[in-house]
Amino acid sequence: MAKESLKAREQKREKMVAKFTAKRKALKEAGDYIALQKLPKNASPVRLHNRCKLTGRPKGYMRLFGISRINFREMANKGLIPGIKKASW
Repeated sequence: MAKESLKAREQKREKMVAKFTAKRKALKEAGDYIALQKLPKNASPVRLHNRCKLTGRPKGYMRLFGISRINFREMANKGLIPGIKKASW
């Protein structure tokens, strides 16, 4: 389980990226890289990191489901994810 402060920091970054998206796009099109550098660091979408929606785990993230591989496996074995079953051949 990730610390609540780490989850909150990531959410803060997401809000800042959303806030400055239009401004960043306009500055890039204008070629004004000096003004672009003056924007906050966390306004850059590169600084975002995918985290599991349930636990906040940053590694082993499955983009299609939005959860970590560990939670995916547990939920799939319990039958909580529709259309997913354990492979056997």
